[in-house]
Amino acid sequence: MSDKPAQTVAADEPAGRPQRRIGVYICHCGGNISDYVDVEAVREALKDEPDVVVSESPVFACSDGTQHDMIDAIKDQQLDGLVVASCSPKLHQVTFRNVAKRADLNQYMYTQVNVREQDSWAHPHDHEGATQKAIGLVRAGVAKTRLSDPLEPLVVQTVSRTLVIGGGVAGLRAAIGLADVGIEVVLVEREAELGGWVGTFGSTFPSNVSGADEIAGMVAQIKQRRDISVYTRAELTGKSGSFGNYDVQITLHRSDGDKVLEVRVGSIIVATGFDSYTPDDGEFGFGIDGVVTLPDFKKLVDTSTGALSYNGRRIRSIAYIYCVGSRQEAGGNEYCSKFCCSATSHASLQVDRLDPSIRQFHLYRDIRTYGRNELLYNESRDGGSTYMKFADDDAPTVAKQPSGGLAVTVTDLLTDRRSLTLPVDLVVLVTGMVPRESKSLVDVLKLPIGSDGFFNEIHPKLRPVETVVDGVMIAGCCQSPRTVGESVAAGLAAVAQSAALLKKGFAELEPLVARVDPDKCTGSGACLTTCPYECITSMEWDGRRVATIDPATCKGCGGCVPVCGQDAIDLLGYTDAQMRSAIEELIVSAEPVKEPVA
Repeated sequence: MSDKPAQTVAADEPAGRPQRRIGVYICHCGGNISDYVDVEAVREALKDEPDVVVSESPVFACSDGTQHDMIDAIKDQQLDGLVVASCSPKLHQVTFRNVAKRADLNQYMYTQVNVREQDSWAHPHDHEGATQKAIGLVRAGVAKTRLSDPLEPLVVQTVSRTLVIGGGVAGLRAAIGLADVGIEVVLVEREAELGGWVGTFGSTFPSNVSGADEIAGMVAQIKQRRDISVYTRAELTGKSGSFGNYDVQITLHRSDGDKVLEVRVGSIIVATGFDSYTPDDGEFGFGIDGVVTLPDFKKLVDTSTGALSYNGRRIRSIAYIYCVGSRQEAGGNEYCSKFCCSATSHASLQVDRLDPSIRQFHLYRDIRTYGRNELLYNESRDGGSTYMKFADDDAPTVAKQPSGGLAVTVTDLLTDRRSLTLPVDLVVLVTGMVPRESKSLVDVLKLPIGSDGFFNEIHPKLRPVETVVDGVMIAGCCQSPRTVGESVAAGLAAVAQSAALLKKGFAELEPLVARVDPDKCTGSGACLTTCPYECITSMEWDGRRVATIDPATCKGCGGCVPVCGQDAIDLLGYTDAQMRSAIEELIVSAEPVKEPVA
């Protein structure tokens, strides 16, 4: 007979549960909750609830003063459960877990009930209904906590090595930062050369430093660091193992055939960059000789030393059409690409330095040169560039003139709204960023993708470079459109996060994972293909095959629980018993009160 599966992390359930001592705190949230919910009525309804020994209604549950009050109550009242009814768990779950730990209460005996987003903000015009719903939600939280078990984090040993995918500015800076803090780096770039987009640039804003020179300096630093291994014309093609100990497969594309390299890493930073939007044929005249995209125009300007010319023709006038491929109507790219306005203003200043006599027309819907980049816009405008605003539903048109030049027709909202036709030699379509095609990478790493096609972080403010896959970070323009400086900052944030995980030599993972009861499991195999993280396998148990779950790989999504016809799978922290109890409490709270019969 095989050893018992090792995924059980909860204490054995007692035969009969003793009476619990639960503290309940209903937060006013500075009016976000109390303006729409009668918080005192909720507190009164909960104070006599079975097992509830503390029922309070602080103005701000997350404040330092209230946190200390909670700690004192947990110790003085010997509480073994804590329920906080406030905002989204995304915002303060860690806060109140730490409160529990500081009071020597198991942090998984705490439940956060979201009565802000799920109640007060959802029912601002139904005060009484919102109050009754809040009572039901908090009672459900108490019912769940009543059946909670103390859990302990899973401890895994970590490898002090990071895989960086992408050799652009974000990936290079991340690799240097990791080596500086003593973490070994394996850098993978699918192109033959490092540098990405920035490596192709000349002068960049706002400092006018050459992008190619900046990349060359970073590559020189990498060559000096023995802890960084670089593989070009390579890509990630496989991943196995668990957080802190990922076994990754790197395929090296060589002239004599592909070679496979296997490496063990503790974390992964994805910095695969972006692609530039390619207009459709005919879109703003794209395809007509003399109509170019912003990247092509940037190359033209960077390589020009005297008078600006295109295909042998001297350029005396340029029209820039902004927001091509960005801020489109539904069905297109609705997001703003963020860098384009600043990049175009900067390019027009470069044109001024080459030939001040060139007339430049900027046709835009809105100018978004935010922060200090607004100085570029002001300098460009003061230098003679003409900025003309057009309506969202009245975009400029581009046509070829019989003389060989181009005619751009626009209605300028800043003057008398007349239709103007501008004869120009060159039209620059200010194209934005689009997500880079990376289906194979997504399949290997199980990376989450947002509605805009870029990779998604857990939370844009609280966990800006972490993904739902433990130990896998994202940085730079694979995450969203951003400037060079913002990409570098994201790369360094990923460095800090990786260092925090790997330098200790171990990591603690959430114990809220699925587990299999081998006595109930019939080995049907129905659950084996349901896990998107491939953490369910089968093993020999008492002479038969049963399912087993790797707790270090499991993300606690619960997708495997309902497919088991024998109810052999449970999710720790959200067990069937806990959720049934919470649902039953909600049903009871929703039932109308019957009037007594006279």
